[in-house]
Amino acid sequence: MPTPIPDIGRTIRNIRRAREILTVFAEYGFDDVIQEFGLDRIVFEGKRFFGLVKRDAMLVRESQAVRLRQAMERLGPTFIKMAQILATRRDLVPEEWADEFAKLQHDVPAVPADEIRPYIDDLYRGKLDEHFATFEDESFAAASIAQAHRATLHDGTEVIVKVLRPDAREIIDRDVEILRVLAAFVEEHFEGFGYSPKLVVEQFERQIKREIDLRLEGQNVERLRRAFEDDPLVGFPAVYREHSRDGALCLERVEGTLLTRAVQEGLGDEQRRAVVAAGSDAVFRQCFEIGFFHADPHPGNMFVVDDPDAPAGVRLVFIDLGMVGHIDPRTRELLADLVQGTIMGDLDRVVAVVIELTDASPIMSADRAFRADVWEFISRFQAGSLADLQMGSLLNEFFSKIRRHRLECPADIVYLIKAITTIEGVGEQICPTFDIVNHVRPHTENLVRQRYGFEAVRKRMQSGALSYAELLEQAPRDVRDLLRMIRRDKVVIKLEHQGADRLTDELEQASRNISNALLVSSLILGGAILILADAAQGQGWGLLTVAGVISTGGAFTLVATRFVQSRLR
Repeated sequence: MPTPIPDIGRTIRNIRRAREILTVFAEYGFDDVIQEFGLDRIVFEGKRFFGLVKRDAMLVRESQAVRLRQAMERLGPTFIKMAQILATRRDLVPEEWADEFAKLQHDVPAVPADEIRPYIDDLYRGKLDEHFATFEDESFAAASIAQAHRATLHDGTEVIVKVLRPDAREIIDRDVEILRVLAAFVEEHFEGFGYSPKLVVEQFERQIKREIDLRLEGQNVERLRRAFEDDPLVGFPAVYREHSRDGALCLERVEGTLLTRAVQEGLGDEQRRAVVAAGSDAVFRQCFEIGFFHADPHPGNMFVVDDPDAPAGVRLVFIDLGMVGHIDPRTRELLADLVQGTIMGDLDRVVAVVIELTDASPIMSADRAFRADVWEFISRFQAGSLADLQMGSLLNEFFSKIRRHRLECPADIVYLIKAITTIEGVGEQICPTFDIVNHVRPHTENLVRQRYGFEAVRKRMQSGALSYAELLEQAPRDVRDLLRMIRRDKVVIKLEHQGADRLTDELEQASRNISNALLVSSLILGGAILILADAAQGQGWGLLTVAGVISTGGAFTLVATRFVQSRLR
């Protein structure tokens, strides 16, 4: 049953912030959407939005996607971060929105020194001087949810302290609460989006909660630092746990140049090739071997560090691991099936991969339009070989096909696609002549080999044989337990009728309409009889006529009331 609007209104913790959100969206030309969804009635105590806000004539000339991005920027850190995350989730939002959200910048004004210093002192319980010999109160870099300060340990080690903004958690919790309620209301009362508003908010909440957990980010850095400790070309900063707190992460200060700046300052051709080779190797290894990867490896998250021991004199250091992805062994097997099935032209295998990856109904495998789209995808890549396969292009095309059929792609697969396509884009930007497809081919071949090599097949056969043996061994015990439950009347069969709630709602609405129609008809008919009775007696406007007019007026009032209620529902 639909949730009553007053109940939703009572769940919003900060009605003032909700009003601010809707007011900003209205200023950017979304007042008609707000009114159509009835969101204004939730936060304006049942009042309509007309006349409350004036549209900016210049703004409304922009496209919807541009205006939405500008509104997100205006609403602050939570909405900026949400847009940045949604830019990677093209299965949840329209393509034009994702393209526009990708333009949002991470840099925002830092919290002033006189405000941030007392907050940092509280984080370290007044013992900041015991941890650091020097600490710069002025931030040298700030993003939507955290900012960075330079510091020095007592042993002379130069470090960076990443500090969560003082009000970040409070703002995020408040805004997510409001978004969750509004999304639930929209999804409950409206259909046909092609994506789930509630799912969008859930994905955002999950990701942003990870990003504001600086202890978790420290663990991410340490995990990849250990994985690459023997790699002379790739590194990650050291984490100083003893100097970190909940809300403050102490990291090694990387003495190098951001990749974006290094390219502008004239990085040599040999060094460019070395950087692209190291970056692509690192990302593909993280994705397909380690199963844990940096989900946003753009040039602003990589430092070029001078290293005389490295072949080209430089090494690459990754920073900012707030956004990471995980690929479990089964998902890696499915990716191998996707690659092998595509190259071999095996339609059924690729369809099976789609169904398992997206948790789609097996009925989809018989859908003609779906199979035709999958075959079109296979045909595009089938002519080539594994040596020619561009993994990013293949995954992007695959992703587009499943999105067309409104199938949900797992978040970590989306982050995998983002990581691979980002590093391939970095390669094309920094060193266009570098053959990145050929360079990362060993990683793709190893992915397929781990699934289809002789050793992999032998292990699967051995594991399958053991599973069947265990099944045969366990079967008599399971049958005995089942028979015992049947004898004790412990077996219950439950049948669930899908769509019964909707049918019930429609029947209730139909019965109300019939009742209203009978009531209105009775009032009109009764009013007409009374008026005619007075007219027959030749008394003009007598008591019967007055009663008849009141009865007829009541009928029309009832019709008007029901119409307004249906519009507000």
